[in-house]
Amino acid sequence: MPATPASEPIIRTLDLREGSLHGAALRSAMPRTGGDGPDVRATVARLVEDVRTRGRAALDELAERFDGGAPASLRVPEEVRREALASLDPEVREALEESIRRARAFAAVQVPEEKSVEFEGGARVTARYTPVDRVGLYVPGGLAVYPSSVVMNAVPAQAAGVESLVLASPPQKEFGSWPHPTVLAAAELLGVDEVIAVGGAQAVAALAYGVPGEGGEPALEPVDVVTGPGNAFVAAAKSLVRTDVGIDAEAGPTEIAVVADESADAELVAADLVSQAEHDSLAGSVLITDSEDLADRVRAALARQTERTKHRERVLAALGGEQSAIVLVRDLNQALETADAYAAEHLEIHTVRPHEAAARVRHAGAVFVGPHSPVSLGDYTAGSNHVLPTSGTARRASGLNVLSFMKLVQVVEYPAEALEAVAGRIRVLSDAEDLPAHGDAVDARFAGDRR
Repeated sequence: MPATPASEPIIRTLDLREGSLHGAALRSAMPRTGGDGPDVRATVARLVEDVRTRGRAALDELAERFDGGAPASLRVPEEVRREALASLDPEVREALEESIRRARAFAAVQVPEEKSVEFEGGARVTARYTPVDRVGLYVPGGLAVYPSSVVMNAVPAQAAGVESLVLASPPQKEFGSWPHPTVLAAAELLGVDEVIAVGGAQAVAALAYGVPGEGGEPALEPVDVVTGPGNAFVAAAKSLVRTDVGIDAEAGPTEIAVVADESADAELVAADLVSQAEHDSLAGSVLITDSEDLADRVRAALARQTERTKHRERVLAALGGEQSAIVLVRDLNQALETADAYAAEHLEIHTVRPHEAAARVRHAGAVFVGPHSPVSLGDYTAGSNHVLPTSGTARRASGLNVLSFMKLVQVVEYPAEALEAVAGRIRVLSDAEDLPAHGDAVDARFAGDRR
């Protein structure tokens, strides 16, 4: 394949050194890919409704259309899952087991404790966290194989105490119209024994609304929460079903931002930008630096590394897209302000004092501190979760975690004396809101000394 002409830069440059952009203006200036557009949502809306109303028949038709063939059954048989694990490369199994071990350790510290506050008279209000009953975990197919996404979805759900998990992944013609064997093997390692061979937006619809049983096959029961990454169609489907089930996020294409100063190793920075660009031609790779010299060195390193990377065309498309750029800033303060405005899914810090810089970051899905904490580590064996907010949603959202599968139940316990002590205030407030029956309900408890 011919090299990229020198006259065509691999990645564009955005110079913010002379401006004074802040807030919304700065967010708007940062590189982003365009939205999905109304066509995607309209297509997905029809698909979701089709699955909701016609169930298995619609799923089979969509599998023939998008996956090259429908599976023999919606559920992956136990013998297929067991064979996938038995035939798994021992080194891959060992790596997955280590990833699971570390993910479980980090998930365990996220489980919230029940806590109470007490008031006068023996009154108590308790914060009790309880898991949802059933969760649907989506693992995509497409350009790569994602057993790591099985780990990232299942481990925090299990740590939260969810008792019923169902995993959905696309059927693949070359594997008998079952999901990829490595995905099935990962599910077996984690003890997820309900796996369905459904992909894309139709998988989200099936998980959200369930599928009636037929031909002796048991029904697929609907879930309470759907989680997991996917393409624009999966994100649109999650948006459509979120009025009926919980979702983790409407994830967009993956992205990385690297804050780096002149001390950074250009080869390492370039390698990390390429690693995210490898995911998808829409992936975003952004370098934020106050060093023109580093920017030049990174461009040169990108030129060298893209020549030898396996998925060169995909990488070049991502690096050359509107969602990627080298952003020049005046100093570290502006770099961190710019990084917060961008609110990256993955943010790396390559500076002289990376821990100090990382401590100032407020908005990012995950922060990778120093030259030996690359995003690839977080993708597999850091212990952190790689299902993270994209497209700037890290300003308000978190990555997948134990609390994604739990909800807070507020438990209120007031003895008679404690209620009587605040009864007058309840009467005042209920009358102020013109809801006198609220006050009457309290007063009724003390009429004729009914304590």
